[in-house]
Amino acid sequence: SVNRGVAGLNATVRNVRAAGMASVGAVAEGETPGAYVIRYVRGVKVAIVAFTKGLDGMAMPAGSEDLVNILYNDYASTYKSINTKAVTKLLRQVQEEEPDITIAMLHWGSEYSDIHSKSQVAVRDLMFKEGVDAIIGSHPHYVQEIEFDKNAGTFVAYSLGDFFGDASRSGTAYSIILELEITKDNTTGITKVTDYRYTPIYTAQDDTGLLRVVRLREAIAAYDNSRVGRVTEETYESMLYGLNRIEARIHPEEPTEETKD
Repeated sequence: SVNRGVAGLNATVRNVRAAGMASVGAVAEGETPGAYVIRYVRGVKVAIVAFTKGLDGMAMPAGSEDLVNILYNDYASTYKSINTKAVTKLLRQVQEEEPDITIAMLHWGSEYSDIHSKSQVAVRDLMFKEGVDAIIGSHPHYVQEIEFDKNAGTFVAYSLGDFFGDASRSGTAYSIILELEITKDNTTGITKVTDYRYTPIYTAQDDTGLLRVVRLREAIAAYDNSRVGRVTEETYESMLYGLNRIEARIHPEEPTEETKD
């Protein structure tokens, strides 16, 4: 968001809005810091907030630090010190809106790692403490673990992977599309995440070099049944491996954590 400095950030926010979308996680100069979005969906008041672990090693100019929601104090270096004060302030501001459900989009974790870190666990705990119900993560490029507490109604997808993977690195070609089920009890007023589903996907390349995103299970079944337009044998084997890796990452028998970020 700041590859072109604050001027680039301003232009990005303006163009996102001009395209009919809402910006979340960043604001333009002169706007109130702490961007979040409130939407009403089928009678449910949904708050969406976003944070990033950093800005690709760059630092915000003095006086502009609050334009982007950043998770760490040391966001331009080691990502070790969580910016608890700023994160807490914004999440409490969101809760003052009295949303039924709060979803946090987090750009966090280590690139090309399939397990989450201790730092992510600390951020997760802070988010839940301050009213977040569901966390949807990005940045690692790999699929990572999903945690769902049905009783509490809390949910974490540490990383969905890349929707469109160029396979420039092993493991980036397969990922998932996530669906969350959110239920509001009109008697008690309690709203929480009650279930989730995911669709494994794969970025496949045909003989002409064309890339397309396919549903993994359906594409595997098409190959097994010798359907027209099926993928190559090499891609088929890669898809089988990818599907197995997705399941192993989402539901590990013994979840582990890295100390790195």
